[in-house]
Amino acid sequence: MPAEFEMIQNLLNAPPNGSWGRAIGKAIYWHYKRFQQSRHYHAVLERIGGLPLLISPGVLNPKLTRTGGFFASQLTSNLIARDAEVLDMGTGSGVCAIAAAQFSRRVVAVDIDKAAVRCAYVNVLLNRMDDRIEVLQGDLFAPLKGRRFDVVLFNPPFLRAVPRNDADRAWRSTDVAERFAAELKGYLRPSGYALVLLSTYGHPTAFLHAFRRQAFGMTVVSERSFINEKLVILKLT
Repeated sequence: MPAEFEMIQNLLNAPPNGSWGRAIGKAIYWHYKRFQQSRHYHAVLERIGGLPLLISPGVLNPKLTRTGGFFASQLTSNLIARDAEVLDMGTGSGVCAIAAAQFSRRVVAVDIDKAAVRCAYVNVLLNRMDDRIEVLQGDLFAPLKGRRFDVVLFNPPFLRAVPRNDADRAWRSTDVAERFAAELKGYLRPSGYALVLLSTYGHPTAFLHAFRRQAFGMTVVSERSFINEKLVILKLT
């Protein structure tokens, strides 16, 4: 476990492509600010992995932020069993819930932001999956008392800071890492596991240390490097 933890920590601490990557990353950021940020404030129809998604204003666009699209693309029958009951924590637009529902028996999607809950429900209807996906509003596990799952998905807020509003909770938190790690075991079935996406953008070590304190086993199931960011999906058991 210590060697595995150190490997994962080094993987997420490594800045992609050094100073050159940071410079390119800044250029990409300013291009986004100048030409694409407006898409975040208007309703747009995106297509991710063949799935149509209507992204409402203020809800994170999984195509623009990359994390949601990448996470959804990794949810295959190798990770999600046909009889699995899945929880998609912090569902946002619902992209991962809908991706997981293609393989599983049932999915519950949860988000603290009411706008995200409405957006996710619209996308569940758009993809004709309302018979397999339940969408709930609440803070982490609060609306799920007494329920247990085979797989828990989480694309968490990466930045360690106070959120400015409900929509900003998708980016920033002061304690989500610790609270999620502390409560997770109570919502997993004995053979269940969690898939958590972490990024070199933000503060991934807060999550790693929280998972380690709760004695979770951690393995890397997928990773992808971009010019200015590395994404890693961890399996927690």
